[in-house]
Amino acid sequence: MGTKEQLLRLLEDSKGCYLSGEKMAAQLNVSRNSIWKAVKALRTEGYRINAATNRGYALSQENDLLSPQAIEGFLPPGHPFSVSVRKQVDSTNEEARRRALEGAPEGTVIAAESQRAGKGRQGKRFFSPSESGVYLSVVLRPDIVAEQAQLITCAAAVACAQAVENATGRKALIKWVNDIYCDGRKVAGILTEGAIDMESGRFDYAVLGIGLNVKPPAGGFPDGISDTAGALLENEGPAVRNMLAAEMLNRFWSLYERLPSCEFHSEYRRRCFLLGEHVVISRAGSRVRARAVDLTDDFKLMIELPDGTRRELSCGEASTSRA
Repeated sequence: MGTKEQLLRLLEDSKGCYLSGEKMAAQLNVSRNSIWKAVKALRTEGYRINAATNRGYALSQENDLLSPQAIEGFLPPGHPFSVSVRKQVDSTNEEARRRALEGAPEGTVIAAESQRAGKGRQGKRFFSPSESGVYLSVVLRPDIVAEQAQLITCAAAVACAQAVENATGRKALIKWVNDIYCDGRKVAGILTEGAIDMESGRFDYAVLGIGLNVKPPAGGFPDGISDTAGALLENEGPAVRNMLAAEMLNRFWSLYERLPSCEFHSEYRRRCFLLGEHVVISRAGSRVRARAVDLTDDFKLMIELPDGTRRELSCGEASTSRA
C-alpha cells in the first residue's frame, strides 16, 4: 500500500477531524512533502480534503467517492472481502472474471466509479455514470451445481433490497428475477456469471455483479431507460455510497454462507411484486400474457396462462404495467 492509500485510510478513520501533516508523516514514516503530494493526488482524483493552518488536513464529511478504506470501514472485523476500487473499468464483472481466471480468492471485490460497458442480463448494458452509483462485482467459488446459480442472484437481490432500506428508509421491492425497484422505478440490477466444470457440473468460479443507482446522473437517464430507471436519492443527498457497498456485501455474505438452505426464500417472495399480477413474459423472441402465481422453492416463477395451464419459468423477462 502506497503513501496515498495509507493517507486515505488515516483520513477515513478520522473523517471530519483534522490531522496534522507532521503527525501523519511520522505515523507513515514519510516526509511532510510526501504527505502534501499524496493530498494533492487525492484531490486530483476528486476527494474533498480540507486544509487549515495549524490544524492539518481533514476528509470532508460530504466526500462520497468510493474507496477500499471507506467501504472496509463499514464492514465488520474479520470480513472475507479484499476490496479494490477503480476509477473506471470496462465492466466490474469482466474485471472480476479476469481476476478469477488468475486465481483470485473468493471474496475479491472490484468496485468502480464508472463503467464503460456495464453488463446487464440478456446482453443489455447497465448505464454506469461517474460518482452517482455503486457498481461492484465479487469473485465467488460456490460449492453448488450449475442449476443452482439462480440462488446467488436471489440472495443478492434480498441483500440489496435490505441494504437500500437500511441506508435510505425507502421500501425496496424485487422484480423477478434480478431487479430492485423503489416507488415503481428500477434502482438496481444484478447479474451472475460463471464458468462450469463440464465433468462435475459445478462452478469453477462465479462472478456476482450489482449495479445500484444512488444519485440522479448529471443530465438525467438516457433515452431507452428514462421511463423506468430511478435513483435512491432525489438530489445530492448524504454520502452513503460506501456504506451501501459495505451493507450489500455484508448482507449478501451472511446469506451466501448458507446458500443451499434458501432461508431467504420467504423474504424474496415477500418483496417480489410480480406475484398476483398480470404479466407479459418475453422468452426467445416470443411474448406471452399470463398471471404470475407464485415462486417455486428453487425460485422459478410459476405462471398461469389464459387457458388455465401453469408453467414454471427458470429464466425470461417478465413485465407489468409498472415494470
